[in-house]
Amino acid sequence: MSLAIPSFSTLPLVVRIILYSIGFVLGLMLIGVAIAAIVVTICYPSLPDLDALTNYQPRIPLRIYSRDGHLIGEFGEERRAPVHFQEVPDTLKQALLAAEDDEFYQHYGIDPKGVLRAVYVNIMERGRRQGASTITQQVARNFFLTPEKTLKRKFYEILLTLKIEQNLSKDQIFELYINQIFLGQHAYGFAAASQIYFGKPLARISLAEAAMLAGLPKTPSKNPVRDPKYARQRQEYVLRRMFELGFISAEERQEALSEALVVKRDIGQHALHAEYVAEMARLIAEEQFPDTVYSGGLQVITTINMTEQEAAWRALRQGVLDYDQRQGYRGAEGFIDLARFARGGADESSGDNPDNTLDAALHEFPSVEDLPPAVVLSASAQSVTAHIRDGETVTLSGDAVKFAARLLSDKASPDKKLRPGSVIRVSKKDDGQWQIAQLPDVEAAFVAAHPADGSARALVGGFDFNLGSYNRVTQAWRQPGSSFKPFIYSAALEKGFSPASVVPDEPMTLSAEVTGERPWEPKNYDGKYDGPITLRKGLARSKNMVSIRVLQDISARYAQDYITRFGFDAARHPPYLTMALGAGSVTPWQMAAGYAVFANGGYRIRPYIVQEIRNAQGQVLAQAAPVKAGDEKQRAIDPRNAYLMYSMLHDVAVYGTAGRASATLKRRDLAGKTGTTNDYHDAWFCGFQQTIVGCAWVGFDQPRKLGSRETGGFTALPIWIDFMRQVLKDVPEAPQARPKGIVNAYDDLYYSENVPPPPELEDPSMPEEGFSLSTSVSPPPGSIAPF
Repeated sequence: MSLAIPSFSTLPLVVRIILYSIGFVLGLMLIGVAIAAIVVTICYPSLPDLDALTNYQPRIPLRIYSRDGHLIGEFGEERRAPVHFQEVPDTLKQALLAAEDDEFYQHYGIDPKGVLRAVYVNIMERGRRQGASTITQQVARNFFLTPEKTLKRKFYEILLTLKIEQNLSKDQIFELYINQIFLGQHAYGFAAASQIYFGKPLARISLAEAAMLAGLPKTPSKNPVRDPKYARQRQEYVLRRMFELGFISAEERQEALSEALVVKRDIGQHALHAEYVAEMARLIAEEQFPDTVYSGGLQVITTINMTEQEAAWRALRQGVLDYDQRQGYRGAEGFIDLARFARGGADESSGDNPDNTLDAALHEFPSVEDLPPAVVLSASAQSVTAHIRDGETVTLSGDAVKFAARLLSDKASPDKKLRPGSVIRVSKKDDGQWQIAQLPDVEAAFVAAHPADGSARALVGGFDFNLGSYNRVTQAWRQPGSSFKPFIYSAALEKGFSPASVVPDEPMTLSAEVTGERPWEPKNYDGKYDGPITLRKGLARSKNMVSIRVLQDISARYAQDYITRFGFDAARHPPYLTMALGAGSVTPWQMAAGYAVFANGGYRIRPYIVQEIRNAQGQVLAQAAPVKAGDEKQRAIDPRNAYLMYSMLHDVAVYGTAGRASATLKRRDLAGKTGTTNDYHDAWFCGFQQTIVGCAWVGFDQPRKLGSRETGGFTALPIWIDFMRQVLKDVPEAPQARPKGIVNAYDDLYYSENVPPPPELEDPSMPEEGFSLSTSVSPPPGSIAPF
């Protein structure tokens, strides 16, 4: 029996239409496959070479380190910190898989459902949108393609993805993704993002932080700094996906959701306070390696020690704040019209516009550590309620408002009185409670160096780098006042004076012919005069009349030339008698170098801040070659001169204007000199122990009076003491060794060739050996007779 097969024409019309449609579609598919095969055959060989992946050389920023290995600065458009796959915490890997591609280790680079979705969206939305991509596709896009969203680019992305999957392992692809992806705030890669957002290395992040970071690739502009609310939503999504995939337990998820994250609000902010040092190192690296400085991964190793740097920063900061407290409260820093701003919290979310918040308004005021801005919401004579930027709303009363009490009272002038909308600063007391504070308008500088080779051990160029990068240690030319007197005294020792030389401390008037300008009647700081006194006492008491008479005797021209031995510029110290009072111009950097000569036995050193520069592989490209004390070619002054100056400056730090130094630190090996310029414009203290020299300065950038009694001993010396308290706490006392050629006679020290003869005895019949060193003596050689 045979079966009759119906002809196509006898089939029902509906069936024939269906078959025609199937055939048409299959034909189109075959044609499409053929065309795709041809295109692939033609395009695949022309795809970019994968050397950019297999020999990955990211643009690594310039990094600045302390001598003991702490990162203190990073410069470059792209902040990167490449890590090996094995160094990435499992929690972050799992978070990324949950957020971006949970089947990454199962597919071949392409998620078919994702591709179909992307094609559909591009067609329906005219190429304006696109669905999610796999991790491999994101690597292909980030390394080789533009961010445009078209079918053509998507096709090339698929081809590149397949090529990458054929040539690299899954872990290699994942590592590239972790190091390359952009995550906002100039961060490229998750290690850099961890430092920028949380201030910690990748290995130390928590589950909550890992989830926050894993949520960034989708929209890096909405990061925890710029859009905390959205970043939180993404974190919650990532944690939910991790739980659904079995990566974490319900308890771990809840614990992560409850964790309060501390996000660094300022890009470039570091927990270490060495911004001025980092900027100096950056300029040096830029000068040495201009082509690769911000992309070649250069590493600059500075000379500073971070423990000492932190001590310097805290000492300077406390000294400035103490001074500012003494001067009183100046008033509000600015004003915000509260009617124009919806009250927002730390998440900056209020209404439809996230910028329409108090926090957004407060971000217009400079960020200063420990002194956040706050806006007054209500105020009375007894209390102030204020909203702190990115923080809480607090009510202050009692001692917390005492500093500003004058401007809270009903007697305060309306334009000065604190009122709703006033922008103030607050700070936390030791007990954790907030109090009203203010930004100081005075400035300061501090530098410490090793006297043996000039290597800087700590440097702070101002109260806060965020208020300006002007480095007062190296750039501020100021009058040194009495802190310059030791260099005049040193010159006098070379002219035959000794610490025991007697000089009249008496008023004097200098005519216009002598001064070259107008008559001058210099005075001592306290207006008191002690009559004939020794150089030693004159320096300890900072007697201006003594210094002027000494300079007059040795000549200002001689002193102008002599001070160049210490590194000072003669042109900045005109040869007039005012040089005796420090009327020239110096920087704290120069002063530290000058005092180092007294500390190291008479050798001129040159301070430096960069120890070496290395490439990304750690090879040394440039290295400092410091001048060291002990090299006789670098001798600036006679070792005996250095010792006598140490001896006299030691008296200053024990009995004189800086006696507070030895009394507070309970040491007998300190030496130094205070300095206060005319009208209290500058306050100085420069001093040393034989292992370290330090110099502190306080003043206004635009010179004006610091205030009555704001002298070097009262304003600048406390900064030096607070620093040395930390630095010298484990250093045993070590007075300088006396060199050969120094003789102790008549209760003082002399060059051996300058020892005065024994005094004349009243009774010639007495034997010469019977005289006592305590006997009254005539002025030794080098003494000056009264006018």
